Amino acid sequence: MEGSFGKYVLSSMVTTRYWALRPKVQKNTSKEDKTLFILIVQKYAFILILGPIVWKKKESDLKYFISENSFFQKIWLKIKYFETKNVGLHFQKMTKHYKYLIIGSGPTGLGAAYRLKELGIEDFHVLESENYIGGLATSFVDDKGFTWDIGGHVQFSHYQYFDQLMIEALGEDGWLTHQRESWVWMKNRFVPYPFQNNIRYLPEENMWNCLKGIIEIYQNSGNVKPANFKEWILATFGNGIAEEFMLPYNFKVWAYPPEQMAYNWIGERVAVTDLKRVTENILFKKDDLSWGPNNTFQFPKYGGTGSIWKSAGEKLIGLSYFSLNTRVIEIDETKKTVKTHKGEVYSYDKLISTMPIDLLFQILKDPPEKLKTAASCLKHSKTNIVGIGLKGKPNPQLATKCWMYFPESNSPYYRVTLFSNYSPNNVPDINQYWSLMAETSESEAKPVNHETLIKDTIKALREDGLIQDRDEVVSEFLTSFEYGYPTPSVDRDELLKPLHPWLEPQDIYSRGRFGAWKYEVSNQDHSLMQGVELINRLELKIPETTLNFPGTANAMWGK
Repeated sequence: MEGSFGKYVLSSMVTTRYWALRPKVQKNTSKEDKTLFILIVQKYAFILILGPIVWKKKESDLKYFISENSFFQKIWLKIKYFETKNVGLHFQKMTKHYKYLIIGSGPTGLGAAYRLKELGIEDFHVLESENYIGGLATSFVDDKGFTWDIGGHVQFSHYQYFDQLMIEALGEDGWLTHQRESWVWMKNRFVPYPFQNNIRYLPEENMWNCLKGIIEIYQNSGNVKPANFKEWILATFGNGIAEEFMLPYNFKVWAYPPEQMAYNWIGERVAVTDLKRVTENILFKKDDLSWGPNNTFQFPKYGGTGSIWKSAGEKLIGLSYFSLNTRVIEIDETKKTVKTHKGEVYSYDKLISTMPIDLLFQILKDPPEKLKTAASCLKHSKTNIVGIGLKGKPNPQLATKCWMYFPESNSPYYRVTLFSNYSPNNVPDINQYWSLMAETSESEAKPVNHETLIKDTIKALREDGLIQDRDEVVSEFLTSFEYGYPTPSVDRDELLKPLHPWLEPQDIYSRGRFGAWKYEVSNQDHSLMQGVELINRLELKIPETTLNFPGTANAMWGK
């Protein structure tokens, strides 16, 4: 009777307790955590609450039951853990601690993780919000078998360290090497890039407009410092080249008017004009094609750019160091803890964040309000990638081209890459198909209609002579990313100036394309090396170069 009575009382108590808590449990917890809670209560309530009474335990046994180290007391404390005010019924996982916690598995996060392993330090973990490794340097395969990158990524490098890591990732035989062939499409013709060195391809009237502008610069040269990117363009290239190409193109690529941008990021990114060189090219009909650090580049044979970083994560670092599908929603800079959307809590000695620095300041628990405001004022543009898979072969004019720039207003895109030329394996069968990948920027200053973007892109591709007929199209792909380009706005440096000095005493280090927010050092090689150099600084006391001295990094530092 006593046993039956005890079971009856127990059943009533558990049922009552469960139904009382049920609304909170359903609202605040996952299915797995609800199940865990119910199982713990059902399994141990009889032992913990009614056991001594039903089984008529002796006093000595009861003392053991309530003693600090008993098995029963440990179970009781575990149940109480789930009901404490601090944790409530969210059932957060127990805190996991790492010496280094890394947010983001793009090139910067992977560079930091790789360098840690190289130094024999394995006390680190990488949190990634997506279900793949690579960040913006990833690739997708559409349902027709065409491979697409997030933009026209190519592999060229300023660092021997980066070059060696690329070989480790894909092997010596995993790469194709290309001679860059890039062009500008305007006035119904292709002009070799850099445009300013090849204006001889333009109609005579437009060519003279450009040349006259260069001559006027030499005639009226002064020492007035430009106030913004637009003024720099006019002072460097003259009115002609500015009007014909530089101003319209840069608005299309940056999605902000050039007068809202600074110019100190330029460095090797833009070829300046040389009157003697331009005149010589015109008179002797010379092509001027080899300028720039990416005049030769590499590309993976298989899998697009994403295959590099997938291999780096899986093969060189190891998947056990990653938590995918894990989005960080809160950082307590005082307690040095990170909370994820799953309710997990991680603690750290040092936090390396590659998420956009403006978003970082939004999820910090208690940053100074003025710094939070400053971070929120940083500008960026969104990137939209439209992939068009085509049957047949490209027309002969496109046969050897790599990518093309489009300054004119008929097209939504600013750049189109002949992606099947990068690797024949970017299409299902290179003997039957080819592909074009178009990039369109977006911001509040330059909105984009996503519903019509694919249709608008195909229409412009036909107008620009890249495809002949709509029937050639066999695959359409669209993907968009909110953070595409970190805009070097006129106030960027002033906004960034106080952010890192406040973060680093908290042992938080913001690096990478959007973590540092420095476009001038945001290529894949720069981004990876920001992660590597940060670990070198923290572990070996070697100063960082890429972040702090972009000009040095872009002058082939390390080679």
